Amino acid sequence: MNIFVVLALAMLLIIVALRKKVPIGPAILAGGLLIWVAVKPEIPLLGEAAKQMFTMQRTYDLLFALYFVVCLEIELRKSGCLKGMVQYLNHLIHSTKVTMAVMPAFLGLLPSVGGARFSAPIVDNASKGMTITAEQKATINFWFRHIFEFSSPIIPGMILACSIVGVGVGDVIIHLVWVTALMFAIGWLMFVRPMKFEDLRAQNMSEDPDFDLARNRMDFWLSILPVAAVFLLMVFGGIGAAVSMGVVAAAMVFVLMGTNRAVPIKDIFIGAIEWKLLRDVTCILFFIQLLDVTGVLGQVVESFKAAPLPTPVIIAGLSFLIGVLTGMSQGHVAIVMPIVALLAPAGSLDLVGVALVFGVGGQMITPTHVCLIVSLDYFKADFFKTLVPVIVAEALLLGVFSAYSYLTWAG
Repeated sequence: MNIFVVLALAMLLIIVALRKKVPIGPAILAGGLLIWVAVKPEIPLLGEAAKQMFTMQRTYDLLFALYFVVCLEIELRKSGCLKGMVQYLNHLIHSTKVTMAVMPAFLGLLPSVGGARFSAPIVDNASKGMTITAEQKATINFWFRHIFEFSSPIIPGMILACSIVGVGVGDVIIHLVWVTALMFAIGWLMFVRPMKFEDLRAQNMSEDPDFDLARNRMDFWLSILPVAAVFLLMVFGGIGAAVSMGVVAAAMVFVLMGTNRAVPIKDIFIGAIEWKLLRDVTCILFFIQLLDVTGVLGQVVESFKAAPLPTPVIIAGLSFLIGVLTGMSQGHVAIVMPIVALLAPAGSLDLVGVALVFGVGGQMITPTHVCLIVSLDYFKADFFKTLVPVIVAEALLLGVFSAYSYLTWAG
C-alpha cells in the first residue's frame, strides 16, 4: 500500500478517535499501530520501538523536564507569585491583552520541552474574571509560546540545523527574525485583538483589595528569576532541561520559605505527578519510534527526493510532513537538514529558512506536539476548537512566507 495512503488513514483514525473523546496519547498510538500493521506487522519491531524509546536520553529528559515544570508551576501558583506577577504586569502595562500575549512569548525564549505548561497558568491568571473561553486561552498560550522558534539562539532545533548545514546561527536569525514579528502580528490580530471585555483590573488596580505594589513586585521577580536561572544553567552551564528544571524547582522551595511564601513539599512533588500527561507523552514518543523502526520516515524522504518538483517545494513539503508526524523541531531538522546540506553544500540561508519555517508549521498543527497537549490538558479545552484557528493562522503565515521567499529568493 502506498505510504501516503497509510499515513492518511492513520491521521483519519487519530481524528476519528479524538472526535470520540479518546485521549490524545492513546489516539495517536492507535494511528501508529495502524501504520505498523499496514507497513511492517512484525512483533519484534514493537519491542524494538519500545527499547529505543526507553533507552533514549531524550525520553527521560522530556518526562522529567515536564515533571519539574509542573513542580515549579505549583510552587509559583500556590505561593501566590503568579497572581501577584499578573497584577504587577497589569499595573505596569495597563493591558491584560498584552500580558496574555507577551508572557507566553517571553517564556518561549526558554528551550524547555512542554514549557507551555509553565506559561498556561499565567495566561489563566491574567484572564481571571474575563469572558474568555478555554479554547481561546489554550490557543493564545500555544501560539505565542512558539514565536521565537525562528529567532532564538538557544532553540535546540535552531542549533542542530545550523550545525548540520554549516551556517551561522546569527545569520539564520537575521534571515528569519521577521517571521517572529509576523507570527506575533498574526496571533495578535487573530486571537488577542478580537477579544471583547472591559479591562477593569488594569483601570482600577489601586482599588483592588488584593493589590500590594511592593509584594506584587517581589512576586514578579520570584516568577521571572527561576526562568532566568534555568536559562543560565542550560545555555552557559550546558546542563540539560530536566536537571536544570529540577535544580531550580528544588531551590525555589527554600526561596519561597525565606520570603514567607512557603508551599508544602508534598503539594509540590506529589501534586506534580500527572498520570494522564505521562501517558499521553509516552504514547507520542512510542509513536515516533514506530515511524522510525517501520521505515516510514525513510520512505517519505525517498518519495519526496524522487518527485519531479522544485527543490524548495520538496524541502517545504518534507519539512512540513515530518513536523506533523513528530511534533518536534529536532525531528524535522534531523531528517531534512542533511538533505538541505546535500542539495546546498555551500549553505543556503533561503533553503534553511524554508526547512525551518515549514517544519515549525507542521509542528504547530499536529496533535503530536507536546505543548499543544499540555495546553489542552491545563485549560480542559476542546481539541478541534483550539486547533482549527491555529491551522488558519499557520496557513496565513506560511502563505506570506512563501510569497516573500518567492520574490526574494537568492538561489
